[in-house]
Amino acid sequence: MSKRIDFVNSLKDLNEGDLKARIQEDELRLKKLEFAHAISPLENPMSIRSLRKDIARLKTALAQKTAKA
Repeated sequence: MSKRIDFVNSLKDLNEGDLKARIQEDELRLKKLEFAHAISPLENPMSIRSLRKDIARLKTALAQKTAKA
């Protein structure tokens, strides 16, 4: 639980450009993980789910910042 809180708190310090760049990086990483998982099973397939949730949190933070501006 504290990892998620730390992650959300770290997003508050980022600006819109940094958030967009982070979203792109994480989406690319997600594609690579999904591809690797399709070829051979990952040791921890839950990492795909947690990465998807992190991307959603990033997109939510970006939407909140654009709504404020």
